[in-house]
Amino acid sequence: MEAVVVKNLVKTYGKEQTVAVDDVSFSVGRGELFGLIGPDGAGKTSIFRMLTTLLLPDGGSARVDGHDIVKDFRQIRSSVGYMPGKFSLYQDLTIEENLNFFATVFGTTIEENYHLIKDIYVQIEPFKNRRAGKLSGGMKQKLALCCALIHKPTTLFLDEPTTGVDPVSRKEFWEMLGRLKAQQITILVSTPYMDEASLCDRIALIQGGRILSIDTPQNIIEAYPDRLLAVKANEMYRLLKALESHPDVPSSYAFGEYAHATFRHADTRPLEAYLREQGLTGVEVKDAEVTIEDSFIKLLH
Repeated sequence: MEAVVVKNLVKTYGKEQTVAVDDVSFSVGRGELFGLIGPDGAGKTSIFRMLTTLLLPDGGSARVDGHDIVKDFRQIRSSVGYMPGKFSLYQDLTIEENLNFFATVFGTTIEENYHLIKDIYVQIEPFKNRRAGKLSGGMKQKLALCCALIHKPTTLFLDEPTTGVDPVSRKEFWEMLGRLKAQQITILVSTPYMDEASLCDRIALIQGGRILSIDTPQNIIEAYPDRLLAVKANEMYRLLKALESHPDVPSSYAFGEYAHATFRHADTRPLEAYLREQGLTGVEVKDAEVTIEDSFIKLLH
């Protein structure tokens, strides 16, 4: 059974009819952790806002938990949880007051669904009388997730939940999502962080409002068609310029302290010699392990 079914969804903005979501289709199985992966401006937030009935689509259709996103908006609003990218809770209310408010809006109580938020709430409970506006990024994130869960949603939409959060909080957050998934909650998460893709069951890579690929993270990596090298030298800028001009290097880009480069041959020694001829020192060439980011860059070309 599919929790979310999206068919040819379109969203345009402004008089110029700028296309933000361009004929997007995908489905998410019940209990699946599905990632929408792409940079800012790729269309992720517009998709989530349409699926949570906050925006009307300009074309196509979608169903969430069997309900149509236009006709059945009331049922969807009562059955989904939504955590927007920008912290949207009441800054002047305390942790406890925010949580009570959201529980009341949905006709429930904190006690009734405490088992759903317990793992998360115990971490912020010592500060329950602190105003939301005074919380750190990681604590705001935990409070927002508690508020999205308090009415026991069947499907959870998390829009860039770890943006601007420290690495420890990011790791903790994904561990929390794993525990929620074990309770059979369907989770859709959007993120610009490619390293988070591997934590999802399946992902859709999106850019410019269009989906480039949908599959498991492992399958997307395994579908990478080229030989990929990690290349290092004393000067990154000159290294990239040299790689760009080499006839057997179709593409290259900076990747941390290395440059990643696709390469047409088995023997890398002529490439190493060429780079030294260009005046580069400390040249190191080795095979690179393909990442989701490499796959994404490849799909863009």
